[in-house]
Amino acid sequence: MYDRLTKKDIEKMEQELENRKLVVRKAALEDVKEARAQGDLSENFEYKAAKKVKNQNESRIRYLEKMIKTAIVIEDDSDSSEVGLNDTVCLYIEEDDCEEEYKIVTTVRTDVLNNMISIESPMGKALLKHKEGDRVYIAINDRDGYYVRINRIIKSDDESEGISRF
Repeated sequence: MYDRLTKKDIEKMEQELENRKLVVRKAALEDVKEARAQGDLSENFEYKAAKKVKNQNESRIRYLEKMIKTAIVIEDDSDSSEVGLNDTVCLYIEEDDCEEEYKIVTTVRTDVLNNMISIESPMGKALLKHKEGDRVYIAINDRDGYYVRINRIIKSDDESEGISRF
């Protein structure tokens, strides 16, 4: 996997992992045990539902362990006038004659519906290290792309907004 994550991303994953191992796993096992005691397992909906929750939790535990183990820890090395990690960027999109805001985040925090784009995305890669007023080409693929102008950069080191996966 080798996702590029911040120390805070990893800390939040470790907290979730601990909670899932110590709290959620225990509750899920207890639910399976109670449902199994109700009799015929072939027609026992509660048993099937409890097993599903238990298996989903175990799957999430494996995912978190792998992410933590393979993560590459990164820091924001942009200066105060450049687009960097966790900054919000107000862009003027020339082709559409409109302005949009995006927050630049690590891959695991990406949430396109809330305009949180990854540093690994084409737009994220193109915007990093640019300054207000810069005209930046966003490549969609080898042949197509579009230009944006950076109207404003809102600096932030706050990683707490919009974290829905942790």
